[in-house]
Amino acid sequence: MELHKGWNEHLRREAQKKLKPRIRCPDCGHGFLSRDAREGVDALFAAFEKHYSDSHAPLLLEKGEEADRSDFVKSRWENAKQSLSNERESGKAHSATQGVHPDANKRNASPPAAAAAAEGRKNKSPSPGFKREGSRSRSVSPPKRKARAAAAAAAAAADDDDPADFERGAYKGKLWTPDDDTAAAPRARPDRSNIASHQRQRPSSGSGHKLHRQPHTLPARGPAAPPPDDDSAEIIKQPETRPISQEQLVAEVKGIYAGLVMVESKCIEVDSNQSSQTDAGKLNNDQWQALIALHRTLLHEHHDFFLASQHPSASPALRRLAAKYAMPARMWRHGIHSFLELLRHRLPASREHMLTFIYLAYSIMALLYETVPAFEDTWIECLGDLGRYRMAIEDDDIRDREIWTGVSRRWYSQASDKAPTTGRLYHHLAILARPNILQQLYYYEKSLCVEIPFPSTRESIMTLFEPTLSSAPNSQQKRLQPTEVFFVKTHAILFSGRQLEELDATMEAFLQVLNNHIARSTRRWLEPGYHMAISNICAISGFGDESNPITMALKAFSRVNHKHATDSQDQPMQDAAASETETTPSKPAAPSKQFPNALSLFTKTYDIVCRRFSDPNVLPFLHVTLVFIYHLTFCPDAMVHVAPRFPWKLTAHMLNTLLTEPATSSSISSTSPAQNVSESLVPLLEDARFPGFEEVQSETGGRDAKHEEASGGIGVARRKKPLADDYAMRGFPWTETYFPDGFFVTDERIDDDEKYLELPSMLEERRQRVVWLGCRIAGREGGKWLRFDKEAQRFDVNPTYDVELDLEMTSQMPATPGESVDFGELPDAGTVT
Repeated sequence: MELHKGWNEHLRREAQKKLKPRIRCPDCGHGFLSRDAREGVDALFAAFEKHYSDSHAPLLLEKGEEADRSDFVKSRWENAKQSLSNERESGKAHSATQGVHPDANKRNASPPAAAAAAEGRKNKSPSPGFKREGSRSRSVSPPKRKARAAAAAAAAAADDDDPADFERGAYKGKLWTPDDDTAAAPRARPDRSNIASHQRQRPSSGSGHKLHRQPHTLPARGPAAPPPDDDSAEIIKQPETRPISQEQLVAEVKGIYAGLVMVESKCIEVDSNQSSQTDAGKLNNDQWQALIALHRTLLHEHHDFFLASQHPSASPALRRLAAKYAMPARMWRHGIHSFLELLRHRLPASREHMLTFIYLAYSIMALLYETVPAFEDTWIECLGDLGRYRMAIEDDDIRDREIWTGVSRRWYSQASDKAPTTGRLYHHLAILARPNILQQLYYYEKSLCVEIPFPSTRESIMTLFEPTLSSAPNSQQKRLQPTEVFFVKTHAILFSGRQLEELDATMEAFLQVLNNHIARSTRRWLEPGYHMAISNICAISGFGDESNPITMALKAFSRVNHKHATDSQDQPMQDAAASETETTPSKPAAPSKQFPNALSLFTKTYDIVCRRFSDPNVLPFLHVTLVFIYHLTFCPDAMVHVAPRFPWKLTAHMLNTLLTEPATSSSISSTSPAQNVSESLVPLLEDARFPGFEEVQSETGGRDAKHEEASGGIGVARRKKPLADDYAMRGFPWTETYFPDGFFVTDERIDDDEKYLELPSMLEERRQRVVWLGCRIAGREGGKWLRFDKEAQRFDVNPTYDVELDLEMTSQMPATPGESVDFGELPDAGTVT
């Protein structure tokens, strides 16, 4: 009983609310109702004024002065009261016309009256019944014109107070008969497949309640009214946009740059002040967050500057601004690197903040890599640097460290593919190569011997050499192969000039264990083979020393070769060599003190490896060494130092064994002329074109025009991808006469895993390369060093280098490396850290 009584009281209160006067906002239709009748008009006006300050602030801001805003609100208040009076008058007139039960009169009205009522309802702006009081319209239909919006709001306000829209009652119309179809046309149905017509038929979600929907559609009593011609209901295919003008773009870039310079100066000041402070001035968490926010702002300003200056509509002068003012370098130096160094010096307290900033900078750099390709090389190197920082601070999770090492190595490798002569990138790759000391040695020495060396490598490489030069035993040496330790120590002595009294003993120990190490390693020595060969070449080049005779000759040849390069494969070499003879001094430069020792290491290592005639795993080492020797044939001033010590007779014998079918024990020791030359090698004996390239003919019988600038000269194209040792040699000055132009150009980027993937077919390709190089060396200077007899199809040497060759030296090698050196007991697996 109590529940029934409470429900009745609720219904009475709701009915009283509907009968109270309601004032609506002329702009949005929001209704205002005083909860207490004693509050009167003042309370309603206060609520009306507050509504305008909250919901229509832009309209008030347009008025400017406070007095104008007050007058505007009062004028809208008067309009709202006038609308309320009009609603009351229309309500009274409507009630007088319809009688006690308006719906009954509507149902019994004649067809013209029904049509007029339908027209009146159609002109109203229906609104959903679920709309809450005070909420704004969210119609999916296109916006109406302002003139119609005010009328729709007034009509919706009248519908909200009209109870006739909700009290429908029972319908009493007459039933449908077939004769009705002849009297009236059926109501047009909207085409559901046409989104434009479907959207036009949808009711707008304006103020007020939805019209009641009947469950059945009755035939029309009169002619159907045509749909309203409303242009605003048409679908807009694309918003109208105006291209930005050059003046607007220049103004935008100037504004961004002004803010960027201000933030940049603040970052420089803060980083400088913090770097000069000692540990006493530690920063708390909020201060670190503020510094991160400051540098984040600078990075965002740089991002906006690059997007604006590299806009598709930007002029060439505007596009050059970023390079003119060194914006990429400034972004890295002041926005990232200086702050990272500050964080690094405050480790471990700043570790979490450093991680946050690294992730932030990495995401922005990755975004610039995708959106601003004009500075792609810079973004790639910066991403590699950020990955290296992330790897360096990871001490807890070894898996995360390996992941970030791989990420950083990938970016640096991609950067080195774009700039193979930049030594700085190989220095970074050497840091990431730990704990592979042979690979580290290769990258460090390469960074010193390429065209653009990195001087800081001379300090960094000592971190690799110091443990090997130290007399105290360490855990690193115990985990390494004796061959690797002796080889790296030999290079350490040659590079630093320290412990020279141990050089001969260390070199001899390396040479004694090398042969058995190759035999045990089998295919695992493919990569260490070309790493050792390149490292020995760097050693006789003086590790990039400008006074080294080999380095001087290589650089002189490069200067001349760049001036006289032509499209031919062999002719430019002859011209360049002739020019080299004319432009260089007749008397070669004197070798340095360490040059004889480095040359001894180079020739003795080659002698041992070259004697493994039947081992295909030494082909990468032989390939790299012969590429270097082939280039020296164009540099007489360098060849004069190497040729007297190089084992030419052994090289000729090795080439003869490669000419035959797969070698046997009898063919190795035989000195008779080769009888069974491999069919795959026959075309290489006389063809000067680079192995792995073929001539491309067009459909008309001539050479294909699209290949005229391809690798290897006019009308040739590569049919095999480069070898792993090709990528390792790339960037050295002594490969200029070897690789054809565009040899490393591919349609898509090759990952490191695919680059250094060894396939069985690559062994045969290396065999072809080595034989081809032997033929090219034999053809230089009229057979001054090697000779090739085309009739007998055999290699021989110039009489100057025809010496007695002892092929039985390999049997005198020690059986195991343990007989030559004792490394003590290896540590337990659990004790290795």
